[in-house]
Amino acid sequence: MAVILGIFGTIQYRSKYLIMYAVWLVLWVGWNAFIICFYLEVGHLSQDRDFIMTFNTSLHRSWWMENGPGCLVTPVLNSRLALEDHHVITVSGCLLDYQYIEVLSSAAQIFLALFGFVYACYVSKVFLEEEDS
Repeated sequence: MAVILGIFGTIQYRSKYLIMYAVWLVLWVGWNAFIICFYLEVGHLSQDRDFIMTFNTSLHRSWWMENGPGCLVTPVLNSRLALEDHHVITVSGCLLDYQYIEVLSSAAQIFLALFGFVYACYVSKVFLEEEDS
């Protein structure tokens, strides 16, 4: 929604929408930095014991874990580790571990957000200068 408002602000020459978009991008960079730290297990974060991604409501499993490039998923039947709403699997043959795919995706998002932040600040400044003159 913030991206749509940012585009609308650019087309309609509304600097307030661009400023809101820039604030959203700061939050987006923070979230993606957290994702990078989570998957690389920086500090006290651990994927095995922290359910941060689901707010402690269920187990977390990355989509890339089962759908990564070259991954072969095998279900484990009759496992005592499975909860009622989850199934236990083994994943093998992946070209790149899912943690690194998540990190690369978040890094790309940060790069794009930084580019968008610079763009939003510059265009907003130009619009504000035009309003003053």
